[in-house]
Amino acid sequence: MTKTMSGDAAEQNLAISNIEKMAAIEHIRLSVRQLCAKFAEDYWLQMDRESGYPTEFVRELTDSGFLGVLIPEQYGGSGLGVLEAAAVMEEICRSGAHAGVCHAQMYVMGSVLRHGSEEQKNTYLPKIARGELRLQSFGVTEPTTGTDTTSLQTTAKRLGDKYVINGQKVWISRIEHSDLMVLLARTTDRDKVSKKTEGLSAFLLDVGSAKGNGLTIQPIESMINHHACELFFDDLEIPADNLLGKEGQGFKVILDGMNAERILIAAECVGDGRYFIDKASAYASQRQVFNRPIGANQGVQFPIARAYTQVEAAALMVEKAANLFDGGLPCGAEANMAKMLASEASWQAGDICMQTHGGFAFAKEYHIERKFRETRLYQIAPISTNLILSFVAEHVLDMPRSY
Repeated sequence: MTKTMSGDAAEQNLAISNIEKMAAIEHIRLSVRQLCAKFAEDYWLQMDRESGYPTEFVRELTDSGFLGVLIPEQYGGSGLGVLEAAAVMEEICRSGAHAGVCHAQMYVMGSVLRHGSEEQKNTYLPKIARGELRLQSFGVTEPTTGTDTTSLQTTAKRLGDKYVINGQKVWISRIEHSDLMVLLARTTDRDKVSKKTEGLSAFLLDVGSAKGNGLTIQPIESMINHHACELFFDDLEIPADNLLGKEGQGFKVILDGMNAERILIAAECVGDGRYFIDKASAYASQRQVFNRPIGANQGVQFPIARAYTQVEAAALMVEKAANLFDGGLPCGAEANMAKMLASEASWQAGDICMQTHGGFAFAKEYHIERKFRETRLYQIAPISTNLILSFVAEHVLDMPRSY
């Protein structure tokens, strides 16, 4: 009898805890919506036209504590989890804003928090939480290797109390607006390690001191305002203390960042999808053709309703992946599936929103075409849909490796 009562009490406490957490997340959502309301869609249209960086918006997010939600309270952050961070990113996108301008500060934090030394965390995290430093860049992708991370060519050679970096990176976003970057480089030749994931090391790079001293940054013009650049490293020297985690174990370091990245970007896609559905359903209900709302036609309303169900299903996978990550449990499959499902759902919702608005969807003043371009990226980056399917087939379904 005592055990039963104890079990009932534990379940009741858990239920209360979950209700309190849901209430807290709803409060976060409301606060983010209120903040985003200060930056109307015309603000984002102007940023897109100018290829500008929304400094004022990022400052507001930082000052409000939203970009520091994953930083523990002892370092000046909120000490919350990826689930709460996902709510922030989703609401930014649902408001019509572009979360890609700042999302790296969220997901890169996973690598720093789990693998940074206490000295590194004490040095950088309080300043990041206060907005004195920006950790906005993740240097992994290269021109010749793409998502084949273990084959990257950038090297870091240890010379006494420093490392010397040589190589090239591409599609590295926001580095021109970042003070720090997490960089992945090879410290041991691939033919000298037993596993291809070994011999890679992660570093915290001070971007300001590196520019002009071995680091060259070249912006890339692209279809979306993601502030992407190509990087060239030519005998760049960095202190050995900048090593993040253990030498040769950098692949494990970035995996924590990558899983968080997939979950948060999936949340952004959910936000994009809900943005498109909000727009499409409202327009279809108001737009009159042949003396009736176009939304009264099942040929118009059914695709919108289907897109809604797909986005809601993806949102559940995002929530599952975030809870696993926050619980310190394996979440690679769930993070990848969440990202795939959400990116496809948001693209489908965007396509339906375009179709619903007809010709007006192509007018920039309606903002749909900008969001349509932005959400398309996520079926390609940070990992393509085909590679996610390969991962699931091999690591979840135990099928033969396909590449």
